[in-house]
Amino acid sequence: MTETSNTPPTPTGVGEEGPFYHGTKADLRPGDLLTAGFPSNYRPEVVMNHIYFTALRDGAGLAAELAPGDREPRVYRVEPTGAFEDDPNVTDKRFPGNPTRSYRSTEPLRVVEEVLDWTRLSAEALADWRRKLAALHADGRAEIIN
Repeated sequence: MTETSNTPPTPTGVGEEGPFYHGTKADLRPGDLLTAGFPSNYRPEVVMNHIYFTALRDGAGLAAELAPGDREPRVYRVEPTGAFEDDPNVTDKRFPGNPTRSYRSTEPLRVVEEVLDWTRLSAEALADWRRKLAALHADGRAEIIN
């Protein structure tokens, strides 16, 4: 006899079950789908083949704060609609394993709800992150694995 579980299977062998978060400056609603095909937040000349997300709420907050534009940063709880993988831009290439719990997918993410209890960066911390990213871009270390 085979036992069954009410737990849905993880979409890939990544082993992460969430919850998952996506940071952006877009105003989204539950049920909206986030898709690939938009410029990178970090290299706007690169159109991304994947949609990115994380299992760390404040990591999504950081991405939202660094996103281009003048709108308010927002964090959403999302659900992958298909397979996903570790984000190679931060796994092994730059950090051993996946300490940022960052992932990407070519399939859409479904917005579940907006998350309001994430930690905002101070103006100084945000400026420091922007300086670091500009330095990486200036010396060619901001290569994106697309």
